[in-house]
This record gives sequence, C-alpha cells and structure tokens, in this order.
Amino acid sequence: MELYFLRHGEADWPDWKKPDDERPLNKHGKKEMREVAAFLKRVKAKPDLIVTSPLPRASQTAEIAAERLKIKCREDKLLAPGFDRSDLERLLKKYPEESLMIVGHEPDFSEVISELTGGSLKLPKAGIALVDLNRSWRGGRLLWLIPPKITTS
Repeated sequence: MELYFLRHGEADWPDWKKPDDERPLNKHGKKEMREVAAFLKRVKAKPDLIVTSPLPRASQTAEIAAERLKIKCREDKLLAPGFDRSDLERLLKKYPEESLMIVGHEPDFSEVISELTGGSLKLPKAGIALVDLNRSWRGGRLLWLIPPKITTS
C-alpha cells in the first residue's frame, strides 16, 4: 500500500499567546502548502483519502491538499501529537484504502517512518514522504522524501 506522510505547513507566530494546539498556518505556510499541493498534482499523487490531525495547522494543510487533488478529507484524533506506530496500525484498520495520505506532526512522523523503513530522517514542515508499506504494516520502503523547497523548482 502507498502511505503518504504530509507534515503540516509553517505555523510559527512570534507573539502567539493561545494554546499551541490552536496555532493555524501562517501566511507563508498557506502559500507553501499550495505549492506542495500543486507539486503533488504534477507528480500525479492520487491517494484514495486524506486523514488529518484535528489541530488547525494540520487540518488546514490537509484541506489545501484535498482541494487541489480533489480528494475527500477526514479528521482523526489518532493523528494528534503523540502519534506512534500502534496509532498507525489502528488508523490503517479504520481506513483500509490502498493509497492513503496522513497529515500530522513532528517528531511523530519521522519516528514512525524510521521504524517502518529502518532509515534515519527528519520530515521538514510542509515536507512529504511516500512509503511503500508491506501487507503486514510492519515495514516498508521509503520511495521518496520531498522537502517543500523542491516543490517550487
């Protein structure tokens, strides 16, 4: 199965006083996500479904990708910060699509991808990784990891 890991876009606000879980994408984050979504369309990424963390910065990221790729999007609390390998297995049982895009947070995604592939990596903000997951969901191959800077080239 194809499993896309999309990290939310930039949501840094210098004077943010509210809880961290409420931070939305900033202007640069929205622009960057539109570019990443356009790149995904150009490379013909076509997941069957997008599932996102309920946090605003992730759900806004997912909405931008879903709109550009014309794919349905759902929120799931399993993808909130703290997401781990057991959450991934529960998520895959809930959404048995052959190609799934999940939108979430760091360091969770890098840790899960590393566990699945045996590689060491860091998924940047607005970065996307594609993992070819084996049928047992116990392992997979990292097919690509694209930082947002490449998507605008």
